[in-house]
Amino acid sequence: MSDEESTGYDTLLCDDPSHEVVLLDCGPRETDVILAVRKVTGQSLWHSRVLARRAPVTLVGGLSAYRAQSAVAVLLSAGARAEWRQEPEPGERTAPSP
Repeated sequence: MSDEESTGYDTLLCDDPSHEVVLLDCGPRETDVILAVRKVTGQSLWHSRVLARRAPVTLVGGLSAYRAQSAVAVLLSAGARAEWRQEPEPGERTAPSP
């Protein structure tokens, strides 16, 4: 490698960054959403109710894109507003969700 060449790092296609599932709003069917949160998180019914009522809140993290999309689909079918997004890299600062 010559002095003029710089070292660069590329993300491999097989390196799937981790994603998180964020519950934005329960919507009108709170009971259905609480049950969906329980299914997605594996938490108790009581903890799922607490999480659902704290929206907007991150429910789970460290998921593949497919698993995050599946979790969001479960929440959406229960009547919630939810989204999945790529988790920030370590050291990256993000603004809190409104």
